[in-house]
Amino acid sequence: QVQLVESGGGLVQAGGSLRLSCAASGRTFNIYTMGWFRQAPGKEREFVSRINYSDDRQYYADSVKGRFTISRDNAKNTVFLQMNSLKPEDTAVYYCAAARLRESEYSRDYDYWGQGTQVTVSS
Repeated sequence: QVQLVESGGGLVQAGGSLRLSCAASGRTFNIYTMGWFRQAPGKEREFVSRINYSDDRQYYADSVKGRFTISRDNAKNTVFLQMNSLKPEDTAVYYCAAARLRESEYSRDYDYWGQGTQVTVSS
């Protein structure tokens, strides 16, 4: 069992930055692909970014490419999402997720989820 706890959300003006963190419990963090998803009010949950367990390769949704950066620290069981040049349309609850021995951008492939952290970008 893996528990994920996100932090770092908040209210920021458009153009600003936030850094989300997700701390994972357990001793096998390095076999999990870590992903970030988000869900805005009235919309479905969508993929934001992932970092593979096998090679640390990073993937991004087109809407955040060039503005967001995902990284992981396996020694600290933590994944980060650096969000720059934030836009009002980035407003959502952001969820951290872990996929055991899989590399995917589909939420159905993720085994564990955090409780989410709210990001609000004002115009």
